[in-house]
Parts: sequence; structure tokens; C-alpha cells
Amino acid sequence: MKKPLQVVVTGGPGGGKTTALDLFRRELGKQIVVVPEAATLLFSGGVTRCNNEQAIKMVQKTIFQLQRNLEDIHKLQYPDRLLVCDRGSLDGLAYWPNSESDFFKQVNSTFEKEIARYDAVIFLSQPRLRVKTSAAIIQPVMNLWLRRPSWIKSYSVSGHAIHTFILSAAPNPLSEKSCSAL
Repeated sequence: MKKPLQVVVTGGPGGGKTTALDLFRRELGKQIVVVPEAATLLFSGGVTRCNNEQAIKMVQKTIFQLQRNLEDIHKLQYPDRLLVCDRGSLDGLAYWPNSESDFFKQVNSTFEKEIARYDAVIFLSQPRLRVKTSAAIIQPVMNLWLRRPSWIKSYSVSGHAIHTFILSAAPNPLSEKSCSAL
């Protein structure tokens, strides 16, 4: 059986991730499965953000493991679909209060192991007019994914350009003609 492709959609708050994922779901239907963001599940389930370093580490380790487990569950449940992940296992590193080496030691992994989980990364950034989020969060996430050799940079990419990328990676891609209607 062919390994399903796994793509990460990531970026800063307000960059269009939710809109892009909704479009992928609507237009591609059963060709893809969207893996939900672990942090959103955790925080919407009652865990609160805080400034306590020990608590931050525990939360980020939980998010890391939950994200990996969600991805693995979806791979097993939908082996023939393109997996589109709402963020990836590496995103939490931007919120880690200590060094990168400490993060990987605490989660018992390496950058190389984690980046190998993904076939492509789409990074969405905020339109310049809406940039109110601290670059202290956005820049580390972007720098992290930039280390991936086949990283896909997409600052002002229209929905069509992103959609075309996903369609070309899908197990049963739609024709370009059907894309032009989007």
C-alpha cells in the first residue's frame, strides 16, 4: 500500500488556515482528511494558558503527543486519503520556554524525525494590514519550517494557488479545469 501524503498547513494567527482548510474540505471531499489542531482541542477542552514555565512545558508536551497521535489515528482510519494537518508536531516549539534541544529531549524525538513525518508544508501569513500578532511567535514558527528542504512558502497566495498545490498532491487529483471554477 502506498503511503498517504501528509501536508501541514501552518502559520500565524489570522493567516487564513481555517479558511483554507474549510475550502479543502468543501472542494476535495473524500480525497482528503483534515487532522484537527491539537492545541485547539486541548484549550477548548478546559486547559487554560498560563505563564508558569513548568505548566507551559507540560501543555506543550501534551499538544505534541496529541498532534502526533491524531495524525497517526487519521492515517490508520483513512489510508487512501491525503492528510492535511491543521498545524504540525513542530509548531509547539515556538512556544517552548527553553532551548530546542530541551524540547526534543522532553518529547523524546528529534527535528529530523518530526520533519520526516510531513511531505510538504504550507505556511500562511497574515495580510500586512492585519498584522497585530507579535513577530515573537510567528517568526519562530516560520523559521522552524524553513529548515525543511521542500518547504512551500506562500505569503500572499490566493486560495486558487494553495488549492492547486493540494489538488496536485491528492491521491486522485481533480483536473485543472475543475480548479478554475474555484
